[in-house]
Amino acid sequence: MNFMNVFITPLTYAFMQRGLLAGTMVGVLCAVMGTYVVLRGMAFLGDALAHAIMPGVAIAYLLGGNLLLGALVAAAVVALGIGYFSKQGAVREDTAIGILFAAALSLGVAMISSIRSYAVDLSHILFGNVLGVSPADLWITFGLGTVVLLTVVLLYRPFMVISFDPVLAATLRLPAELLRNVMLLLLALTVVISLQTVGVGLAAAMLITPAATAYLLTRRLAPMMFVSAAIGAISSLAGLYLSYYFNIVSGSAIVLTATAIFLAVFLIKRGRR
Repeated sequence: MNFMNVFITPLTYAFMQRGLLAGTMVGVLCAVMGTYVVLRGMAFLGDALAHAIMPGVAIAYLLGGNLLLGALVAAAVVALGIGYFSKQGAVREDTAIGILFAAALSLGVAMISSIRSYAVDLSHILFGNVLGVSPADLWITFGLGTVVLLTVVLLYRPFMVISFDPVLAATLRLPAELLRNVMLLLLALTVVISLQTVGVGLAAAMLITPAATAYLLTRRLAPMMFVSAAIGAISSLAGLYLSYYFNIVSGSAIVLTATAIFLAVFLIKRGRR
């Protein structure tokens, strides 16, 4: 089998076409939002929001509702809760994250443990199932992803100011708390969107790893976003091809590809010192 056949053969299947489109969108989306996570030192937040969706998923499953909607509501509640408890320094942000992360995860585990068939029915939430993306899932992914990316573009400068110069933000009278809550909601939405692709356990990795790699290559926010997005997209595409040919879980393949790129860049940068 020549190189072109290796590349083209998987594209003859509709599920691979949808998976590649969804994976690329999620890779770009996580990478862009991940720049804020890395630069603001909020790596723990990505992991917290990824696991915070468990109660929402369990409730939606028990009620026979939409799992994505349940995950979104749970993630939004935790994100806004973090913003509320850490408002004006009442509680450190990492402390609020730790409290709500532990509470949401414990509640989710308690509820899921009561569902006898959870191991099968909810496995795609835990580990992702990008090759099972339906046309409706694809439209939802693109719709919500577009909302997140457009919001980042529209609020690029305010987000940058509140992230790196709180004094200037106060001088300009920017609504810092409101903007911070919007950023938290965008992160929550990003995590929920990435569930189908990489699942709960690996969503935080796709937020952090491409952005951390881009941080090694550039220090300016806009270039870092573009480089991170490119790495996220490449990781998703390469990971899905590896998943197809080696019959491994797609989410794991995507994250391992992103990690391999990080290690390569890290070693190259270190070797040049």
